Amino acid sequence: MLKLAVFDFDSTLMDGETIDFFANELGIGEKVAQITEEAMSGRLDFFQSLQQRVGLLKGLDYSIVKEISQNLPYMNGAKETISELKKRGMKVVCFSGGFRSATGYAKDILGYDADFSNVLHEKNGKLTGLVGGEMMFNYSKGDMLVRLQNILGVSEEETLVCGDGANDLSMFAHAGTRVAFCAREILEKQANIIIKEKDLKKILENI
Repeated sequence: MLKLAVFDFDSTLMDGETIDFFANELGIGEKVAQITEEAMSGRLDFFQSLQQRVGLLKGLDYSIVKEISQNLPYMNGAKETISELKKRGMKVVCFSGGFRSATGYAKDILGYDADFSNVLHEKNGKLTGLVGGEMMFNYSKGDMLVRLQNILGVSEEETLVCGDGANDLSMFAHAGTRVAFCAREILEKQANIIIKEKDLKKILENI
């Protein structure tokens, strides 16, 4: 029986990449999206790509960051799926290589129990180009998942994970149910449930 479900945020619970929305405000959306794609496909180290992309956001007004973070398009079926999993007695958590400004706001809307993500550093109302947090490295999601399993007394077999990119591989290594959602090939190879349609409710048909 499943007891814990962990979802990625960008392109999983949310339809798009938060950092790309920020970059569009500075007219560098294409440049940042290209780096994101390289990282998600496993061709670029996640930590380096994160530093590089956030560095390009330097000078962006934090008020814009907040506004965008609170108006993101959530994935079709996200709220319903989380609600159903919780009804089945599961703890539902979000792990994101993205940002707390988005995952913290979405928590009460989508209904998950906790979020672990990164924080954009701002000073005098503007982004400094620096970032810190819990999900900075390729191994971060797997590392945090093992810690959560230990705290909650949940086994790998009782754990479901769902993501779309290479930085989700580390948590796939510690879960019995591994959902690749509209995912890169590198992640699909490690999944035992593959969903090609942008509808998270499809998960419920497979567990």
